[in-house]
Amino acid sequence: MTPLSQLTHRNYLIAAHDALATAVALLASFYLRFEGGEAFYSRLPLLLRILPLFVAFSIVICYVFNLTTTKWRFISLPDALNILRVATVLAVTLIVLDYAFIFGASNGKAPVLFGRITIVLYWFLQVFALSALRFGYRYFRYSRVRRHAQTEGASSTLLIGRAADAEVLLRAIESGAVKQLWPVGVLSPSVADRGQSIRNVPVLGGIDDVEDVVRDYAGRGKPISRVVMTPSAFEPEAHPEAVLMRAKRLGLFVSRLPSLESGDVPRLTNVAVEDLLLRPSAKIDYARLETLVKGKAVIVTGGGGSIGSEICDRVATFGAARLLVVEHSEPALYAVTEALTARATNAVIEGRIADIRDRDRIMNLMREFEPDIVFHAAALKHVPILERDWSEGVKTNIFGSVNVADAALAAGAAAMVMISTDKAIEPVSMLGLTKRFAEMYCQALDHDLMTQSSGKPHMRLISVRFGNVLASNGSVVPKFKAQIEAGGPVTVTHPDMVRYFMTIREACDLVLTAATHALTPARPDVSVYVLNMGQPVKIVELAERMIRLSGLEPGIDIEVVFSGMRPGERLNEILFASEEPTVEIGVAGIMAAKPNEPPMPNLREWLATLENAIARNDRMVIRSVLKDAIPEFGCGDTN
Repeated sequence: MTPLSQLTHRNYLIAAHDALATAVALLASFYLRFEGGEAFYSRLPLLLRILPLFVAFSIVICYVFNLTTTKWRFISLPDALNILRVATVLAVTLIVLDYAFIFGASNGKAPVLFGRITIVLYWFLQVFALSALRFGYRYFRYSRVRRHAQTEGASSTLLIGRAADAEVLLRAIESGAVKQLWPVGVLSPSVADRGQSIRNVPVLGGIDDVEDVVRDYAGRGKPISRVVMTPSAFEPEAHPEAVLMRAKRLGLFVSRLPSLESGDVPRLTNVAVEDLLLRPSAKIDYARLETLVKGKAVIVTGGGGSIGSEICDRVATFGAARLLVVEHSEPALYAVTEALTARATNAVIEGRIADIRDRDRIMNLMREFEPDIVFHAAALKHVPILERDWSEGVKTNIFGSVNVADAALAAGAAAMVMISTDKAIEPVSMLGLTKRFAEMYCQALDHDLMTQSSGKPHMRLISVRFGNVLASNGSVVPKFKAQIEAGGPVTVTHPDMVRYFMTIREACDLVLTAATHALTPARPDVSVYVLNMGQPVKIVELAERMIRLSGLEPGIDIEVVFSGMRPGERLNEILFASEEPTVEIGVAGIMAAKPNEPPMPNLREWLATLENAIARNDRMVIRSVLKDAIPEFGCGDTN
């Protein structure tokens, strides 16, 4: 129920309409029952004394059942049920007035004022009076949208997906939320939907009938120019690749309706190859994420990168009071702060240029900002580049992470969350080595703080590992797209290369979920979290799929060539090290590893040696220290 303080002028107009409807319904039922005769006029004075109080009571009942606060353009079945409830409550009230007060007050000597026939007539007239203008206005809006769609060049559109998904889009079209579409039919993968109509739009067949339906409409002079795929059209049994290929051959423009689980307003986006890689996403507890960041001060390092910018967006969305974006790249910092400001959230957005290698700069920034939570996403991540430039990886991924962790602790943060990688597990590359060393430092510091706190609240330091993120900077998908657009060839390193993939949105939501788990007192012993990335994808199959989605054939129109594995790569990524037992934490989409780190004195000694080796650019010492710190280096599968 909407609070009275939030009622608007429109709400009061609706209340006046409902009051007038009640008065007219009662007077009309009274007049019809007694046919305007002597019985009507003899009872009229008593009716007129009761009427104002009854009308005032009806306004209260309409407010209780949300009739005065529902926008008429969205009137639907729940509102119709509320109208029936209001009419029933008011009719029962008339029965009570008739028999408990009027008839009872005269000890049964006087006739009742209304009578059963009057009350039954009143119930029907009250339902009509409350419904007529509401549903008339809804039909007027619906007709106007349809008329505009027909006269303003809307695209004749075929919807693909189950009836429930199609109905969401049809409602959005009717309300005007989605424009420039004229739905002519639905193709559903469900046999139960065949032969049915959804909001007057027929289900014309199954998904495999797309070519026949398009040709049939073209033959009737009503060509279909667009296809919209709903979430159910991307399920494996719906064969989305085949739909896309057929639509491209037919020259149709293809859009998709994203999932509405998060409550977003329906909107159409272009179909990308990433959509075909998606598995069922983990169920995200958004209330839990809001509890984590609402009203908090949050810092995100590397906030201009793919992961960092998405974390910034999610943190602002879930109600952070203040957000500081730390970024080394000036263009990236400008882009992310502009995008966040345009979102018009309640968060105070601030951006600062800083290099996490600059310990004093990071220390001063965090002391000044006083964060509650720090998300550390800044890193060097490109495997072949780091294989060539070892020292840069050590400076950023190790010493930069140490600086961020120490600064967060000095600033009094409640938690620091480091974005890690699945390549840190039994690493075979400098990226994996440096990230694993940073993980160990965070684990050791978390362990020491836990030991020193004696059960009192202390800062938590956790690491979250995941694999490749779709459409991120440096991802293979944009590279393949560019190669296909250039006419090929598409280069794959090895025919047996496989990788895990997940979307940026899901990865970042699960990172926040891991942070909520770490901050609960139930499991303070867990500090490394691993996101469940589903089944790995074979890279050569991904390349061939992308070629086909472009309307071409691999090996004929576009060649796929194997360039050989690059330094630091391995064929199969792994989720847990052999010396790292897993822990079940009871959170969907997330697993955890028991801590497995050397003591802090050893880590500080290695850090000092690394610092000296970097100053001398001594690669042999750097490798030796990292091998000593991470004995499993090189144990992973590289063949």
